[in-house]
Amino acid sequence: MTTQTTTRNSPINPRASLAVVLGTLLPVLDLGLTNISLPSLAAGLRIAESQAVWISTTYQLVCAATLMVASALSYILGSKRVYLAGLLLFTLGSLGSALAPDFAVMMGCRVLQGAGAAALLALGPALLRTIYPPNRLGRAVALNALVVAGGLAAGPSLGGIVLFFADWRWIFALNLPVGLMAIWLTQDSFTAESLRKSRFDWQGALYSALVMAALMLALERLGHGSGAVFPAVLTALAVIFSVLFVYRQRKAPQPLLPLEIFSQTRFSLSIITTLLAFTAQGLVFVTLSFLYQSQFNFSPLKAALLFAPWPVSLLLSGPLAGRLSDRINPALLSSVGLLAFLSGLTVLAWGSHVQSLPALVTGSLWCGLGYGFFQAPNNHEIMTNAPIALSSTASGVLATVRTLGQSFGSAAFAFAWAFYGRRIDLTLWVAFAFTLVALASSTARLKYGRGSPVPDTPINGGTVPECQ
Repeated sequence: MTTQTTTRNSPINPRASLAVVLGTLLPVLDLGLTNISLPSLAAGLRIAESQAVWISTTYQLVCAATLMVASALSYILGSKRVYLAGLLLFTLGSLGSALAPDFAVMMGCRVLQGAGAAALLALGPALLRTIYPPNRLGRAVALNALVVAGGLAAGPSLGGIVLFFADWRWIFALNLPVGLMAIWLTQDSFTAESLRKSRFDWQGALYSALVMAALMLALERLGHGSGAVFPAVLTALAVIFSVLFVYRQRKAPQPLLPLEIFSQTRFSLSIITTLLAFTAQGLVFVTLSFLYQSQFNFSPLKAALLFAPWPVSLLLSGPLAGRLSDRINPALLSSVGLLAFLSGLTVLAWGSHVQSLPALVTGSLWCGLGYGFFQAPNNHEIMTNAPIALSSTASGVLATVRTLGQSFGSAAFAFAWAFYGRRIDLTLWVAFAFTLVALASSTARLKYGRGSPVPDTPINGGTVPECQ
């Protein structure tokens, strides 16, 4: 396996960096754009709104089920090839979705988009690690964190603006020029890896896909109030497949997910922190959408504009946090970010209770600042506490828990909404509780030394692509 080709004085290839930025932006932005467009999609395709929900759910299910598969394939086929395949699938699926004449065609295209999104999200951070020198890795992970968090936060705002001026088909058509540019930049900026013969863990891939599909479907059904029996059965299946997956990974000569990556305590704590923080963020996003459109009776456009302070403030804090994480302990920085996020949630909860728009805007602004300071250093922790040989695996794990966190947040909202009698302010306090636990997990990392004890040995005969 080739090692990271960058050194402290290596120049950063801006084309390669832009290729990863665009490839990461496409799938995270799509989720927000699609979710806010579901009523328009239902009307345009002449289906019920409850049926239209599957346009978003199918995309998330396929993406979640294939994230680790994409990571493992990168060790066999090469990161560049898998990333390019992801871009092609996502762009082709976007074209099909924009032209879809009916619901069946739309669903098939969303499957393509979900599979493509998995490759892009799973490999983005790993590719950035090959572009940036070690002493500037904080900027790389800050860039990735900024794109992910900014895309998730900006999606509803951009979607509302698009629907105000254009037809729903433009929600998907917007992906085409971005996707084509990312394909060209990736092909032009990375060299193909020299590969070694290895085997793919098909049994592990099957168990992994079944675990994620069952868990995501259970969360989706809970979030839409389908009762407790079906989600409970799906959860039980997810537990069974999880046990089978772990057993397989311990026995497989070339496992889909090398479990030794979790031997570094700071890596494991960072993953837990990510899951909890994204659960809180996902819960807040759904809560604010209901608050603005259901309780304040604002139009989708006005609701979208009220979301804007979050991504704008995140754009300010994310790059600064990334630069600082190259010099200051990232665990400390991300803990400070979570503390700021907690204070923003407090303002949001109070503002929703008294129905004060200035307080809600201020709370959103402060939440964005805090989350920007949390996510970039936290991603730095994850990538630097995994060996270079396992970069794609670390990226895949990060993308998986991020996706699960967003889904947990939606399900948590449904529970809180039903349990507290549709009290928006109390659902925000649930997000506060998740963030408080995330802060405890984050600060616990300060007790452990930095760096990974796991050796940089080849996994599955894979390689790291070189940046031209």
